[in-house]
Amino acid sequence: MTKALGLMSGGLDSTLASMTLMRQGIEVTGISFVTPFFGADKARKAAQALGHPLIIVDIGAIHLEMVKDPKYGYGRHMNPCIDCHAMMFRLAGEKMQESGFDFLFSGEVLGQRPMSQNPTALKAVAKHSGFPERILRPLSARLLPPTAMEGQGLVDRAQLLDIHGRSRKRQQALAKEWGLKELPASGGGCLLTERGFSNQLRDLLSHDATADVSAVELLKVGRQFRLNPTVKLVVGRNQEDNQALEGFLTGSRRLLRCRDFSGPMGALCGDADQETLQQAAAIVASYGKGKDQAELAVLCISSDSETSLTVTPMAREESLKMLLR
Repeated sequence: MTKALGLMSGGLDSTLASMTLMRQGIEVTGISFVTPFFGADKARKAAQALGHPLIIVDIGAIHLEMVKDPKYGYGRHMNPCIDCHAMMFRLAGEKMQESGFDFLFSGEVLGQRPMSQNPTALKAVAKHSGFPERILRPLSARLLPPTAMEGQGLVDRAQLLDIHGRSRKRQQALAKEWGLKELPASGGGCLLTERGFSNQLRDLLSHDATADVSAVELLKVGRQFRLNPTVKLVVGRNQEDNQALEGFLTGSRRLLRCRDFSGPMGALCGDADQETLQQAAAIVASYGKGKDQAELAVLCISSDSETSLTVTPMAREESLKMLLR
């Protein structure tokens, strides 16, 4: 039996790509990659719905290094889609060779994303992956040159599709026709396509080229303030954020919270001098219940000590000047 390994985001397109091959008797396994920018939850749900196996691989560290300097650049925001797809195909290709799959596939649709899914971009992805002869795009295959898999009889080209463009009407109709009970969302939910997150990531990398996965994960929590080129403050928005911030108390990071009033937790990142420390404490104080007090005590907690600072809560218009949006 022909065995195919597919890049699975869990979105509508990758789900239909799997179904297209399964409907002609091909044994499908999905592979989903986990990074700070997207996870495998949707892929796991889609694989369960279709009844095929799913391989999950965490590639956070190597993916982040690619995001810092992509060969083909970024899309509208910080999304290096061509480099990202090529990396995922390369890693999937290595798994293909290890585990005896016949070819790779994805849910890419010709013309759906003008920058990353035009013929030139699809060809660049395939070439850059290292497995250009082993990649199939089932949803648009009949609009693309025949692949070696079709020539070898592993895949019936007549049963592949000719979807083109940005409209999802054809996919939605097929999902209904093929009995897909729950229609998955179209996209994979990549944070790099979001303006706000991309702005925060751009700020992080412009000030710290060595930023690691932990620093990127911190971007997903609370309000982000840039205090100076080497110091950032993250202030929790709710109890969930506060609990998450406690997990980031490592290395030179410090936690800040009001001593006598309820309010948010703050995580201070970077080597802050006393003036910057006071500034950060004043911001944290301004978001708590004691924001109208003339002075407040703010605890500064490191991995091995705890001290108290006395500050005046900062005026909101002043703190907003440092807020990353």
